[in-house]
Amino acid sequence: MTCNTKIYHLSHIDLDGYSCQFVSSFYFKNCHFFNSNYGKEINDNFLAILNEVDKNLQENEDAKAIILISDLNLSPQQCEDFQKLVDERKNTKLFLLDHHQSGEECAKKYEWYFLDSKRCASKITYDFFSKICGKDENLAKFISVVNAIDIWLKDDENFELGKVLLSMVSNAKELNRVMFKEENISYIFFLLNKAKTFINQDRANIALEDSLHFLKKEFFKEKENDTLGNLVSKYVVKKLSEKKDDFTINYKGYKALLSYNIGNTSVIGNDFLSQNEDIDFFLDVSSKKTLSFRSNGKADVSIIANELVGGGGHKNASGGLFASFKDSSNYFLIKAQILDLIKSKEGLK
Repeated sequence: MTCNTKIYHLSHIDLDGYSCQFVSSFYFKNCHFFNSNYGKEINDNFLAILNEVDKNLQENEDAKAIILISDLNLSPQQCEDFQKLVDERKNTKLFLLDHHQSGEECAKKYEWYFLDSKRCASKITYDFFSKICGKDENLAKFISVVNAIDIWLKDDENFELGKVLLSMVSNAKELNRVMFKEENISYIFFLLNKAKTFINQDRANIALEDSLHFLKKEFFKEKENDTLGNLVSKYVVKKLSEKKDDFTINYKGYKALLSYNIGNTSVIGNDFLSQNEDIDFFLDVSSKKTLSFRSNGKADVSIIANELVGGGGHKNASGGLFASFKDSSNYFLIKAQILDLIKSKEGLK
């Protein structure tokens, strides 16, 4: 693979999906990762990938791109649409590695659609790349654990450890993958890499489960130890501060930080405002259409909540319902809806 070839890897948001990307990251350094659940989210992510491909082609017309989809089966319509979009772009190839039998119709029609229901997607991905780039014993053992749990091999010696891995990934919700895409994948990879070291231990499943809390703290801890909740909050506030230019909106002369499904809004919102005096209030929108406002006295968010969505509450803590909000896995599509709401209330439409 030439140095000007970039891999854009879209995968599912479970153990198998992330493990596919874990394999890609082992073999290739020029990878860009995107994660999706099923439905419209796949389309949103695919379009986001094409946007990155287009930017790269504008900078270098000889750039090459490989779009790899794993652990996600596509509908016939998605296959048709994606094929057309890829064909419109120079030096761009599409591959899909999956194991869901529901994709059989598409696998028969498209040569780039590889399906094998006897292996999990991460084992398909490992077997595919290891034939090209060489095998790795430790990675192969790890993928065997993922395979045992993902295709439910109850009699396999790796099954119990696989159960812990499955739970580990499904419960790794400390970072919002919409706002912190790169950080979230780094966090998942960190946990997978640490889990890999437990495979040859006695009663590895118990040893890993007993260690998970401390492994999580290891990722988030910078200097002083603290509770996991406090460490996560500090980490999130730091990342929000670093990226606040992307997350900032304006309303009637006030500057606000717009977050999505941030969790623990009171603590994170107030900590962020205390450390960023140029921001007047904090606004979090959730997938349940709720808006949560926080302020440190610079803005009366009860008035703002009322003006925007007919909500209310207290001067420094208010909320409301954004009934027409459409959930998305793309932060900037979420931000666009809030900006449209603000424009409509300010009479700028």
